[in-house]
Amino acid sequence: MLKPIKIKEDLYYIGVNDRTRHLFENLWPLPKGVSYNSYLLVDEKTVLFDTVDICYSDIYFQKLEIALDGRSLDYLVINHMEPDHSGSLGLLRSKYPNVQIVGNKRTADMVKGYFNITEGVRIIEDGEELTLGKHKLVFYLTPMVHWPETMMTYDVTDKTIFSGDAFGTFGTLDGGITDTQLHPERYYDEMIRYYSNIVGKFGSPVQKALEKLSTLEIATICSTHGPVWTQEDQIKKVVSIYNKLSRYEGDEGVVIAYGSMYGNTEQMAEAIAYELAEQGIKEIILHNVSKRSHSYIIRDIFKYKGLIVGSPTYNNKLYPEVEYLLSKVEGREMKNRYFGYFGSFTWAGAAVKRLAQFAEDTKFEVIGAPVEMKQAMFNETYEACVALGKAMAERLKQDR
Repeated sequence: MLKPIKIKEDLYYIGVNDRTRHLFENLWPLPKGVSYNSYLLVDEKTVLFDTVDICYSDIYFQKLEIALDGRSLDYLVINHMEPDHSGSLGLLRSKYPNVQIVGNKRTADMVKGYFNITEGVRIIEDGEELTLGKHKLVFYLTPMVHWPETMMTYDVTDKTIFSGDAFGTFGTLDGGITDTQLHPERYYDEMIRYYSNIVGKFGSPVQKALEKLSTLEIATICSTHGPVWTQEDQIKKVVSIYNKLSRYEGDEGVVIAYGSMYGNTEQMAEAIAYELAEQGIKEIILHNVSKRSHSYIIRDIFKYKGLIVGSPTYNNKLYPEVEYLLSKVEGREMKNRYFGYFGSFTWAGAAVKRLAQFAEDTKFEVIGAPVEMKQAMFNETYEACVALGKAMAERLKQDR
């Protein structure tokens, strides 16, 4: 029987690990799995922060029962209603019928909509307090990080923020729960991938949430995914990651994302990459959209300022995987990117024209002249690719 893990006096980790699911939200690959984190605070009153995916409710309730040690459960604070965190709510109410559910008005609407629960629901306002005995909680509404009901709960006594999905990462917790028990570096890229794919569109609400938290002294961050952050340098690190990503600030580097059926468009991507390197750009990432999950491509587009996209014409449109990728990028309403593009065709060209429309729609800064190749690469096309790579490098170096 798995037991709860004591994080600090009065606070227990009772989350679970999912090493079975292949896709998060049935979209994003989980090669390293994911954790669903829940926490129990034991005081004169007991309070549970979020639940877990219903698939793991049996293990979860075993841990909760042990942590309660015969006591009743007084409160369930819901920071986020997404089913990977609220999925066990209905079963929890059945096991603990007197538990009071705490959330904001939007939370209450979703509790009713998902579980038809209307009794025993306490609706709180932004900044409202709840005293448990020694511990005092303050609730901060953080809508659209990344659902409209999301909020965070701050334990004034222990300076702990229960942050919902914010500051979370993909990846299971393989033994260690806190950042002192593991190598935090292995989670940074997965945090960026999590943010860019799940939260990415909502930069402005994230900035508002960070501003709200900036007045708090935070000693511990308890997210609903990934490690518990307890070290001062790690807390600064993960907050800075969210701050940078939500401002859409990229590092110097270029993502070249391309589709290619028979290798001709890929040769154009290679030529551009060679020139970028010649010009001193070291962070160059080439992604074949047919081979690499869009999840990782989107992560890298969030990481770097430069984006160059290439596509063959396919059925008088963009190559399908390129079109699908661009729809995801556009849906995240990214800003502050330098954009170049290229395409190829055999008898009728359409890809470059459609990439031009994407640039106009996103309002990315277009760099260099687009390159369009008919059939195979010869010297004129090669030189045009070189010129595009050079133009992108020069634009990036202006920001040094």
